[in-house]
Parts: sequence; C-alpha cells; structure tokens
Amino acid sequence: MSKHILIVDDDAGVRETVGAVLGDEGFGVAFASDGPEAIAAATREKPDLVLLDVWLPGMDGIQVLERLRAEHPRLPVVVISGHGNIDTAVRATKLGAVDFIEKPFTIDGLLAAVARALRRVRAGAAADEGETAEGSADDAGEAASPQRPRRAGGPRVRERTVARSVVGAGLGLHSGVRTGIILHPLPPGSGIRFGSVSGGGEVEADVANVDSTGYATTLFKKGLAVRTVEHLMATLHAYGITNLLVKVEGEVPILDGSAVDLCELVEQAGIEEQRSSIPAICVREELRIEPGPDQFLSIRPYDGLRVTYELSYPPPVGDQTYVFEMHDASDFKREIAPARTFGFVEEIRALESAGLGQGGQLGNFILIGEQGIVNTELRFPEELARHKILDILGDFYLLGAPIRGDIHARKTGHSHNVALVRKIREYLTTAAR
Repeated sequence: MSKHILIVDDDAGVRETVGAVLGDEGFGVAFASDGPEAIAAATREKPDLVLLDVWLPGMDGIQVLERLRAEHPRLPVVVISGHGNIDTAVRATKLGAVDFIEKPFTIDGLLAAVARALRRVRAGAAADEGETAEGSADDAGEAASPQRPRRAGGPRVRERTVARSVVGAGLGLHSGVRTGIILHPLPPGSGIRFGSVSGGGEVEADVANVDSTGYATTLFKKGLAVRTVEHLMATLHAYGITNLLVKVEGEVPILDGSAVDLCELVEQAGIEEQRSSIPAICVREELRIEPGPDQFLSIRPYDGLRVTYELSYPPPVGDQTYVFEMHDASDFKREIAPARTFGFVEEIRALESAGLGQGGQLGNFILIGEQGIVNTELRFPEELARHKILDILGDFYLLGAPIRGDIHARKTGHSHNVALVRKIREYLTTAAR
C-alpha cells in the first residue's frame, strides 16, 4: 500500500512540482495552502507524512507544527524553509519535526528526507510490535553497509543511534559564521553520515572520504565538504553511536573548543540500542608509522581501548604525556572531552592569512604565545596531550566501528592519524580475504 503525503505550501508551483515528483515515486499526495487547511487535511486525509513549509500566510509553519504535534503526536513532519537558518531548525526540531531542509532543495535531497522520515515511522511501528524495522526481534545479525566491509574478527558490539532528533549551534572554527548541527536517528546498517541542511547530498564518515587534514579533518564527496568533524566523531566513538545523520552547514561548530557540549547534545538526544551488531575494529599485530625523527603512531592488539599521547614542543609548552583507558562514555566525558583545541600565535596568523580560523575566539581555544598561554587557565596539567587523544579517537572512528587496541602516539597530528587509519583499513581488508 503506497504512503500518503500531505504537502503544505502557499506556492501553487511548489505544491504541483513536489506533488508530481512524489507521484512519480508512487506516493499518494494531498495538498494544503495555509495553516487551517493543513490542520483540517491532516485529520481528514490521515497522511503518513507531512511536508510543511515554514512561511505560510496567517498561521505560520511553526504554529502549524505545534498544532499537528498536539493533535497527531505520531504524525511525522518534515519542515521546509526558503529562508532557513539554524534558529528555525532549532525551533522546528525542538517541537518534534523529524527533519528540516532548505529551499532550494534537490529532488534527491527531498526524496532522501522523505525516505528517512518514513523509515522512522516503520521503525516506530515495529518497536510497538517488538520488532526492528529490518526484521524480527531475533534478527540480531551484522548490519551491512558499503563503508563496512567484513573485518578480521573483533568482538561484536550492538549498533546504536540517538533516540530523537536534536539541534545544537555555534560558530564554525574556520568559517567564522554561525553554524549548527542537527542529529537525526538512522536505522541499523546506515553508518554515520553528514549532510547539508538543504538536503543536497551526503558524505559518509569514512576514511575514504577524507579530503584534508590541515588543522582539522575535512570530509568531501560529490561536491559536499564538511569541516572539523573530529570532535563529534570522538564523541560518537565514546558513546558507541554507529548510525546517525548529522546535518550541518559546511562545518561542525567549534563550541568551546572541546567536546563537552557535544556529549551533552548526545545525552539530550538519548541513546537507542539497536538489534543488529557489528564487529569492533581489532588488529592481531602491531601496525606502525614513523613519519619523521622522534615521531611515531602505532596500534597493537589489546582487549580494550587505551591511548597514550606524548606531546613535545619547545618552551614554553614543553612535554606532556597522558594515558587514557576508555571503559565507557563517562571516562571520555570526564578525562578527554573537556580538553580544548589549542594553537600558537604564529599559526593563528597563518590561518587568518589563508582565510581560515575566522571563528577562533579567546573563549573557544587555548592560545599560546612566546611566554606561554595568554588567554585562559588549563583545565588539566596535560590538557594539550588530552586534546590530541580527543583527535585520535575521532579520526580513528572513520573506520566505521569502535576500536579495540592499544594506540601510542608521539608528536603526531591529523594527517598521521588518517595515514595509520588507512593502513589499518588495508590490513583488515587483506585479513578478511
């Protein structure tokens, strides 16, 4: 039986075009041009999904959303805006919208949003019946996805997603513009994906899509670039989130330079343990790179996850070493998440001359000058080394599953992390043959 979608937009051309696209895909469609008509149609037509424009005459889309949530709490609503900004996304998501996309959107972006919303409907109905959207409650096998080849035998871990959509906001470290982040649940086997708020394309959080590692990790695929993903990826690694859609406006916000607010965002969303499982990433021998004199990065077999970082800079920084063992997310939140991004005065000048670092403020990173730290007090004696561990946890999660191993790094950064991750991917692919 085909799904029925209610399209709410005051522009007749938009209604007709979207209706034609959805009709070609086999959906039934109904239309409303304003708020009261939409509320009446939701009761009369009993749609499976509502596509709701924000800018409506009289009663605006946000007011319509509030009414729909009150009168039809299980009816999924995708909010669409021609003047979208993160504040609108925040309001819509807090009111219960399952997704938010901007005009002009692509047909593929629209259809992807519709498919995600309807998957959530199926997942909710299956949960009510004691099943997953992918099969019965007894089906707890491995979820397959293109970026998850079968790996050499690590212990199996349950897949997880967030329980509900949430929104955060802040400045982009390099763009300097107000940006946001929307976390949406995804079903098992989806992996972690980044998309634009406009719905135009997605890029998987996979090492194959790493485009740049200068000062941050950037993903790129088919014209979509997402900067500064490492703090969020580290947080998802710590909480064991394996399936998630992350919608951003080009860059994950830097927040206070640490991952504390990202931990709070994930906890606000809640964690849903899914029925499927995937193998953790394990190696059976040491893998190592030595990119320069007195530099190395290695991973060895280990029943758990331990990361050691040795930081060494000339005065006034000197040497810092920290050893982190992660048993659960609380360890990460307490020991690693609070460690902030740091930079040197000369690096900041170079970034600014390149048009980057525009969002760097005295409150969201540690600035180091010739005489030492100039703008803050350290949260830990080894805060800089702890932040390097934060970056390692994020970059290594680009393998697509939780890591089991003993990682040891000395004087390394993002580019070295990605180089070893690629080496691990090659090793696992060979071992699985």
